[in-house]
Formats: sequence, C-alpha cells, structure tokens
Amino acid sequence: MTYRKILYLLLLTLFTQPLLAQELAFTVTVNADRVQTTERRIFQNMQSSIEQFLNNRKWTTDEFSQQEKIKGNLVITIEQMPTLGNFSATVQVQTTRPVYNTNYESLVLNFADRNWQFEYLESQPLEFNPNNFTNNLTSLLAFYAYVAIGLDYDTFSNLGGNPHFEQAYNVVNNAQQSPRPGWKQFESNRNRYWLAENLFINQTMAPVREAIYRYHRHGLDKMSSDPAAAREEILTLLVNIEAAARTVPGAILIVSFMDAKSDELVNIFKAGTTEEKQKAYDLLSKIDPNNSNKYRSLIN
Repeated sequence: MTYRKILYLLLLTLFTQPLLAQELAFTVTVNADRVQTTERRIFQNMQSSIEQFLNNRKWTTDEFSQQEKIKGNLVITIEQMPTLGNFSATVQVQTTRPVYNTNYESLVLNFADRNWQFEYLESQPLEFNPNNFTNNLTSLLAFYAYVAIGLDYDTFSNLGGNPHFEQAYNVVNNAQQSPRPGWKQFESNRNRYWLAENLFINQTMAPVREAIYRYHRHGLDKMSSDPAAAREEILTLLVNIEAAARTVPGAILIVSFMDAKSDELVNIFKAGTTEEKQKAYDLLSKIDPNNSNKYRSLIN
C-alpha cells in the first residue's frame, strides 16, 4: 500500500470500497461555439472519447477506490478547424484534492495551455503508447494525466510524484518529433516542455515541489485543528518559493502553483494576525507580482 493511499484513507475516513484500476475522474467539456460547421456531432463524440480515454485507462500500477480517484476538469475551447479532422484549441486543466476534516476541495492544478493542435477522426480510436509518439492528441492527454497524478501524489508525500513526472517527461521527449507547438524547449518558457522540466529535472524547483507537500499536509490538512500553526507553516514555505522565484524568474511551476492557490492564500491569511497578513502580502506580491492588487486586500 502506498503512502498516498494510507494518507488518503485517513483523510476520507470512509468504509472500505472495492478497488478499481483507474486513477482519474475527469469531466471533459468541448466548447466549439467558434467553429462554423453544421457537423456538430463530432464535438460531442470528441468530448466522450477524450473523457473515456482519461478515465478508463490505467495510468499507474497503484489501485484506487472510487473515492480516491483524482477529480479534474478539462475544458477544451476549439478555436479553429482549418481542415476536416484538424483542430486548434485552448485548454484549461484543473484538478482538486480533498482537505482533511472538511468538505472543502483545494485546487491543485490550474493550468492554461493555449497551444493545442491535434487531429481527431470519429472513426479512429484514441491510442497511446508510453514508449513512442502515436499522435498529438493522445500525447497531450497523457501528459496532463501524468502531471495531474504526480501533483496529487506530491500533496500526500514529499516528492511523491516523481515516477509520474518521469512519465510526463518521457511523453515530452517522445513528442519532440511532432510538428505541433508546445513540446519544445526553444518555443516558449511556459509550455509543456518547461512544466515537465520544472517538475522532474530542475533541482532549483525542488523546494517548490516540497512546498506543495507541506502546503497540503502541514498547512491545509491542519487548518481545522490548529489554524495558527498551519498559517505559520505556509508562511515558512512561501519564503522558500520566493527564493526559488528570485533564482528562476517566471518559472512555470511557480506560476502554475500561484494560479491554483492565489485566491485560497488570500482567504487563509485574511483570518491571520496583522503581522501574518503583512508577511503574507510581502511574500506573495514578490512571488506573484501580477496579482499584487489581490494580495493588497490583506493589508488594506
């Protein structure tokens, strides 16, 4: 039994359920309002096929009960269909994690990918080979499946997501032959390549990975029993994230973390002391300057 499973069972305090192979419970939405076509059925089938691909595939060797499945949302907004079966889209990927002794689910991943280009034909099943590049769509889906699973594991044990981030990094490497954007190092500093690099390769980001664990297990999970200690823990880990942000400005892992946690952090420290609010504001406005006005509410 994995450390994640032990902690998850403690969090949920549920009766024993039959174990299932699949790890993900994603809701997929395909929005094709911008595409001018009378053939709307393809988008319904696309939505169903993608959801089944994510949720019915076994991504790890671990066993998950129904209550342990990782909840997520994948919102695909089709921007163009330049030719039949070819699509460009923007995508929002979100996952959540339950917080101990509450009904609250915390946003863990909130990532916008604006460079989805893929082929989809209703007559062809979605196939994926972890050792080879098959097509862009299944590589995109597999990449975010592994990232979602890895981040979930990171919230339960320190650096627990490593095996799954390695798989995500392998997807990136295999996709280097793809002509589609988002996979290559030189294209952007905020694409899939750099997200995988931050999560698996870049040791400067290790304190951020460790902070993800501490934030959830020693921060959120203890908020109901000892909120002062939980806030102190979160302030300490924010110091480490701020140091990493100074070393690697604009690192996509830090941007992604703040995209998921900014509103939650404001709510956490609104209940703190004046000193905690000031410290939180100082750190958050340095880590995430684009949202400094949001954090200013802590000291106004």
